[in-house]
Parts: sequence; C-alpha cells; structure tokens
Amino acid sequence: MRHKVLTESVESLAGLDSLQTLFDRDTQVFRMPSERVLAEIVDLMRDVMFPYHYGETPVYGDTLKYYIGVRVDRLARLLNEQVTIALQYECNKCPNAHQQAGEVTQQFVARLPELRRVLTTDVVAAYEGDPAAKNHGEIISCYPVIKALTNYRMAHELLLLGVPLIPRMLTEMAHSETGIDIHPGAQIGESFTIDHGTGVVIGETCVIGRHVKLYQGVTLGARSFPLDENGNPIKGIPRHPILEDDVIIYSNATILGRITIGRGAQVGGNIWVTHDVPAGCRVVQSKAKQETTK
Repeated sequence: MRHKVLTESVESLAGLDSLQTLFDRDTQVFRMPSERVLAEIVDLMRDVMFPYHYGETPVYGDTLKYYIGVRVDRLARLLNEQVTIALQYECNKCPNAHQQAGEVTQQFVARLPELRRVLTTDVVAAYEGDPAAKNHGEIISCYPVIKALTNYRMAHELLLLGVPLIPRMLTEMAHSETGIDIHPGAQIGESFTIDHGTGVVIGETCVIGRHVKLYQGVTLGARSFPLDENGNPIKGIPRHPILEDDVIIYSNATILGRITIGRGAQVGGNIWVTHDVPAGCRVVQSKAKQETTK
C-alpha cells in the first residue's frame, strides 16, 4: 500500500502538466543557477574586495597577489558556469551561451578594480557617518550595509552586462542575509551608506547620487503605475524616486513615485513623501511641510 501511494505521488509530481504554469515559455532547459554556487561566488567576491577582512587564511603582503589570484580564478570559473546556465534558461536554445558567458566573465573580472574602489568609498561613508564605529575593519566585518552593497554592486554590473536571473538572485540573497532589499537595476552613486539597514527597500528604477545616506526602514518605492490594454502593469517605466547628491533620509520614511529629492535635502523619519523636495530643504514630521535649511 505504501509503495503504491509513493509511486502514484511520484508519477503525479513528475508529470509536466502540473509544472506548465511555472514556466513563462516553452523550454527545453530545466535548470537554473545554483544558489549554493552563487553563495560561494559571493564569498569569493567579498574576499577579493576585502582580502584582510574575509576568509579563513591569513594574508601577508608578500602572498597577497597569490591569495587574490587564486580566488579571482575560482570566482571566474564558477561565474562562467552559472552565467552559461542563466543564458541557456533565458533564451532556451542558445548555442552561443558558453561563449557569451566567457565574454561576460572577462568583462566582469576587468571591472573588479573599479568595484573595489567604489566599495571603498561606501566603507568610508559608513565609517564617517557613524560615531560608534571604531575603524574601517569593523565596518567591513560587522555592518550589513557593506555585505548588501557588495552583492548589489556585483549584481548591477552583471545586469549591465546582460546577465539574466543571477543579478536578482544575488540581491535577494543579500536581502535574506541583511534585511536590506536593493533591486540590481537601481543606480547608486559612490559613498553611499545605510545606517542599521533593516527594512530598507530600494526599487528597480531608483537613481541615487553621491554621498547619500539612508536610515533603517526607508522605502524608495513606486506608486500605482499604468496598465496596458489587457490590464497588466506596464513594466520597465521609471517609477521610483531620484535622490540627488548629499541627501539624507531618516528612519521609516516612505518616498514614492518618480519624484526628485533635491541635492542636500533631508527627509525626517516616519514621513510619506509623494512630491518633489527642492534642494537644500527638509521635510519635518512635526510640521508636515518643507522647511529651508538655508
């Protein structure tokens, strides 16, 4: 009896009819990038970006080149494999997936020095913005924003290189780890930081300038957006806020729609903002209106 139930259940679960709803298109590829392998890629990425702060092997000046070389080589091999899988899944029959993945991987590796430079500005911004921080090492090792930004900046570069699936997987992995939800499509300038971080949401079409600081619980989201003739949401249109340079958004503020928070503006905590805020102004909760700081 048990054998019969097991057999019938397996046969039902293996029937493709029950899976059709889960596929967006006809596909011959029933494989997606591995979250386990991507987790190793993230570990390697963090180790390469901050070799004295991650990993289990002591790093010395005379072995640093070898240390980084081994990890970049491993990262490139794993990334090439996962990008190939993602491309094959996305385009179904994609005969040039492996070659395309190789080109993408080379371009990504070439961008690693610039990614290190930008992430360094994020570390400095977090350190300078938090009087409780004792040193840069504490920021790198303990602060969730650096982990989230490492994943995001890696994912954003891969998205720009045309890689499907993987960028979103990387940022959702960081979301699960840190509570910070950044869409890989968002454009975020250097020297960016998030204090504490839990509950922050940054939408796909956000544009964030340089030296911007957010606090926990901030949402940079979208309002309702237009539907097509079939009643489905129109995808890809700009629908999230623009934050210019030197903006500060305090905890639990909600900024919605394609509005602009001008340079040097401040938005106080627990405020709902759906209109532009001029440069140099602040939105204060107690008065619920804009006040100039000049």
